[in-house]
Amino acid sequence: MRPQADLARTTFAVLFIGVLLAAVLWILAPFVGPAIWAAMVVVATWQVMLRVQALLWGRRALAVLVMTLLLLLLLVVPLTLAIFTIVANADQLAEWARLATTFHLPETPPAWIVNLPLVGGAIAGAWEQATSLGLRDLVARVTPYAGNLTRWFVGQVGNVGFLLLQFLVTVVIAAVMYSTGEEAAALVRRFAARLGGERGAAVVALAGGAIRGVALGVGVTALVQAVLSGAGLALAGVPFAGLLTAVTFMLCIAQMGPVLVLVPAVVWAFWSGQTGEGIALAVWTLIVANLDNVLRPALIRMGADLPLLLIFAGVIGGLLTFGLVGIFVGPVVLAVAWTLLLAWIDDGEQAPPQYRD
Repeated sequence: MRPQADLARTTFAVLFIGVLLAAVLWILAPFVGPAIWAAMVVVATWQVMLRVQALLWGRRALAVLVMTLLLLLLLVVPLTLAIFTIVANADQLAEWARLATTFHLPETPPAWIVNLPLVGGAIAGAWEQATSLGLRDLVARVTPYAGNLTRWFVGQVGNVGFLLLQFLVTVVIAAVMYSTGEEAAALVRRFAARLGGERGAAVVALAGGAIRGVALGVGVTALVQAVLSGAGLALAGVPFAGLLTAVTFMLCIAQMGPVLVLVPAVVWAFWSGQTGEGIALAVWTLIVANLDNVLRPALIRMGADLPLLLIFAGVIGGLLTFGLVGIFVGPVVLAVAWTLLLAWIDDGEQAPPQYRD
C-alpha cells in the first residue's frame, strides 16, 4: 500500500503545482507583454546605464532616474506622438482608403510619364504591357483590401489610452529592472544553470546577445529610416509630411519599409508637375529604402547573427498577437527561442559563441 500512497501524494503535488503556475500566469497575463519589452530594453541598454552610473559618482539611483527619463523621451514620447498624429488624421486616412477602393488604372500612361527623360519610353511600354496582361483588373481587385488594411491599421492605433498605459508600465518595470539588474541576472543564470548546467548559463548570454541585436536592428533602423523619409517628404513639399512620417515609422517597425509611403509621394510630386522634386525624392527613396539592407544586419550582428526571416515573422506575429507592443516583443521572443534551439542542437559538438554582457 505504501507505493500507492506515494503515487497519490506525488500526483496531487504535481496537480497543485500546475494549478498554482496556471493561476500565477493568469494573474500576470496583462503584464507579460510590458515585462518582456522592458527586459528587452534593459538588456539592450544595460551597458549605457553602467556608463551613466560611472559618470554620476557610482550612484545607482541617479543612473536609474536618468535612464527612466531617457526611456520616456526616446520610447514613450515618440511613439505616443506618432500614434496621436495618426489618430488625429484618421479621417484623412479613411478618405485615402475610400479613394483606394475607387481607383482604376488608366489604359494609357499619363503624359508626364511618357515625357520623362531616359526612362519615360520604357515605363510607358511596360505600362501598356501590364494593362494588356490584365493588371488593370488586378489593381481593381486588390485596392479594396488596401482600404481594409488602412482602416484596420487606424483601428489598431486608435486605443491610445491603453497603449500609453502599456508604455508607462513598461517604463516602470524597466526602472525596477535597472535598479536590481545584477540580482535579476544572477537569478536567471542560477535558474538556467539548474536546468542545463554550464551550458544553460552560456545560453543566457546568447539570449542577451539576441535581445540586444533585435533591439538595435529593428528600433534604430526604423527610427533612422523614418527621420530620413520625413526630411525628404518635407523638402519635397509633400502635404501631411508629419502624418506620413509617423506612418513610415510604424511601417518600418513592422518591417514593411518606407517604400509604401515614399513611392506614392514620388508619384504625387510628378503628378502635380513638380518634376525636379519628384526626381530628387525618387533618388532619396532608393537610398532610404535600401538603407536597412546595410544598417539592420550590421546592428543585429552586434548582438547575434539572426535570420531576417525570423525577425520579420516575429514582427508580424507579435503585431497580430499583442498589438503594436508586439512589434517589439515578437522578434525578441523568437530570437531567444531560436538562440536556445541552436544552442541545444550544438550541445556537445562545439563550444557556444560568446557574447558580451
